[in-house]
Amino acid sequence: MKSDDVIDRLRRTGRLAGDVLAEVGAAVAPGVTTEELDELCHRITVEAGAYPSPLNYNGFPKSLCTSVNEVVCHGIPDSRALRDGDIVNLDVTVFREGVNGDTNATFFVGTVDPESRRLVEVTRECLSLAIAEVRPGQPVNALGRAIQGHAEAKGFGVVRQFVGHGIGETFHTDLAIPHYFDPRATKKLQPGMVFTIEPMITVGDWRAQVWPDDWTAVTVDGKRTAQFEHTLLVTETGVEILTLRADGQWSGDGGQP
Repeated sequence: MKSDDVIDRLRRTGRLAGDVLAEVGAAVAPGVTTEELDELCHRITVEAGAYPSPLNYNGFPKSLCTSVNEVVCHGIPDSRALRDGDIVNLDVTVFREGVNGDTNATFFVGTVDPESRRLVEVTRECLSLAIAEVRPGQPVNALGRAIQGHAEAKGFGVVRQFVGHGIGETFHTDLAIPHYFDPRATKKLQPGMVFTIEPMITVGDWRAQVWPDDWTAVTVDGKRTAQFEHTLLVTETGVEILTLRADGQWSGDGGQP
């Protein structure tokens, strides 16, 4: 649970994270490298008086995670140029005023195929449905039930190895938010809790494997995956999304929820 002062700081930092994600996302285009996106993220984060939380976190070498096509999460920016038809997830976390704000979204690179478009749309819907389940007294596994039920009804899979997490003065706290129904996840949500929901949805097999760099997670069958994430506050009556853009909208493609 967070104090009123911490919550106010989380609101401001979360809004910054949302704005950084929007600005970096606007630069996504064929021919742009993920390293260029990382450099942009780093610059605008520092110019805003914040620090990019991923940089040097447990040895992560960049300020932004860029996960392209079959990369589930934790993709490391490099000199690879994005190509027309790719999809790319940008995962932004910023640290300012002693707290973290964490958000991500998936973007189309040029014109994508219908299956990729549908994947991104359904992934956004999964996060929206899970957010709608957040309220005091709700068990954590209700969120995963909403995600898994919708994804599988649409013919997609849900990655199990990575979960949402508590967040605040530290990047990750011990609160875990599975994105599938886990009967063991019976902890009840309470006002003042702050955590992320960040479902990773796949076209094919839901299993992921990690490359030898110890960061990059990819689908085992090489098929595409998408992800969206917000940092959330449990209020007395429901939920507040802390990482919306300044205009109150989500970043990424696939339509507004």
